[in-house]
Amino acid sequence: MTYETLLYEVEDGICTITLNRPESLNALNGTMLNELPLACEQAAADDEVRVVILTGAGRLFCAGGDLKDTGRGDIRNLEQSIYSLTNQERASVLLHQMPKPTIAAINGGAAGAGCSLTLACDLRYMSTTAYLYTAFLKVGFSGDFGGTWTLPRLVGMGKAREMYLLPDRVHAEEALSLGLTNGVYDPEELMPNVLQIAAQLRDSHPGAIAQIKNNLNDAFTIPLSEAVRREADRMRRVGESEDSIEARRAFVEKRRPVFKGR
Repeated sequence: MTYETLLYEVEDGICTITLNRPESLNALNGTMLNELPLACEQAAADDEVRVVILTGAGRLFCAGGDLKDTGRGDIRNLEQSIYSLTNQERASVLLHQMPKPTIAAINGGAAGAGCSLTLACDLRYMSTTAYLYTAFLKVGFSGDFGGTWTLPRLVGMGKAREMYLLPDRVHAEEALSLGLTNGVYDPEELMPNVLQIAAQLRDSHPGAIAQIKNNLNDAFTIPLSEAVRREADRMRRVGESEDSIEARRAFVEKRRPVFKGR
């Protein structure tokens, strides 16, 4: 597929999805809102893709929703508007749930829905010039793209309430101290480092990664007894796979494993 507002590139098993409206600070207009879940679906379904990176073109990651865009849905038809937004928010669900590791390379400010999209990823890395900013209350909205679900799980409910109710920019170093980012790099070093991390994940056991994500996604919704049961089920099933046998053999033989996704 080709996209009007996104760059979609796959190289050596790593898919990079770039929000590509730099002249509008990558604000999410109607077209981008509709294209992003499709791009995430494409990456999730492509067997050649092992890792997904989400980033932005230009000096910002994403300024949030494009408030000047009239193509975001007719709010006079409330039910249709709710349906459309829910469908667009599948991008966050896919970034969180797909069986492949997802990384946000936050090259600049990530505000509103842009902030929420980064929170949906498994890992986040920020430029020293970047910041996270919920922003919704400033423009009279309550939040979308799953941020009110993901943020409390990352920083705790108290800090999440502060970030939504008293919105202010959380710059890279503060984000690092809060656990909102996994690393901070100079702007020119951000993508090289993210690509290096992506390559490490690409070369890891894909089936084990998928089940690790399932275990972690279950963690806040089920009791320990059920978590242990699901862990055991996934552990044994993954352990019987060809890739798992190859991982153990390579470990014993002190060589790099070759995974085939089986």
